[in-house]
Amino acid sequence: MGNSLAGPTGSSPTLVTGAAAAAEAGVAPATVRKWVQLGHLSAAGRQGRTHLYRLEDVFAAERATRGRGRRG
Repeated sequence: MGNSLAGPTGSSPTLVTGAAAAAEAGVAPATVRKWVQLGHLSAAGRQGRTHLYRLEDVFAAERATRGRGRRG
């Protein structure tokens, strides 16, 4: 599990990369980037040049944007 970082006791929030966040939420990585642009999600940290996100924040962003698909 190279994409997730959690404390040894599991009490720390699970941090994942954007790609892993997208996979967990069942969306494209571009969708995660769009959530960040729109303010629905923000990075909780960085590992080198890679942004890391809390899984609970990713799921909250997914719930907040669910059903807001394109109209037409």
